[in-house]
Amino acid sequence: MSGEIAAGPQEESAPRKAARLDLFKFVPFQLNRLAAEVSSALSVEYAARYGLDIPEWRVLATLGFRHDACSAQYIAHCTRTHKSTISRAVTSLMKRQIIERVENEDDRREFRLRLTRKGAQLYEELIPRLLRKEQEILSCLSAQERRDFARLLGKIETSLELVQTSEEADAKEAY
Repeated sequence: MSGEIAAGPQEESAPRKAARLDLFKFVPFQLNRLAAEVSSALSVEYAARYGLDIPEWRVLATLGFRHDACSAQYIAHCTRTHKSTISRAVTSLMKRQIIERVENEDDRREFRLRLTRKGAQLYEELIPRLLRKEQEILSCLSAQERRDFARLLGKIETSLELVQTSEEADAKEAY
């Protein structure tokens, strides 16, 4: 028996109780479903009217929120979206003149992205619509439940070491 551990007599005959998983109560499954449903509900606001898909919205939202140029890598990191998905969104948004590349003054080999005037206008037009949609989605919660929900989400994000502000992302060099 080279390194194997023999099972004792009780272990061989004792039936093992299989771990059971209720998929609909499994938090990762619930979070994934909620994220997909919320993204879908929000995309109604920007897909038909503005022709944006979810990754394009993520790029637009990140640049609009920051009010500053940043790299595609930064956007991918903050939104937890694969860099190839962000790259395709960037290409599409640049073709539509919603975003533009600017040279990084510190490193001329690197480009950063920023909203064009058209992109900034689009962002400003979308925000009130999306905030109303967020209120609709959360309308099933009381004001206290909303505060608790936001606090608990923040706590989970912190435990997973996800950045929660652009300042935090900059500090972690998420560029």
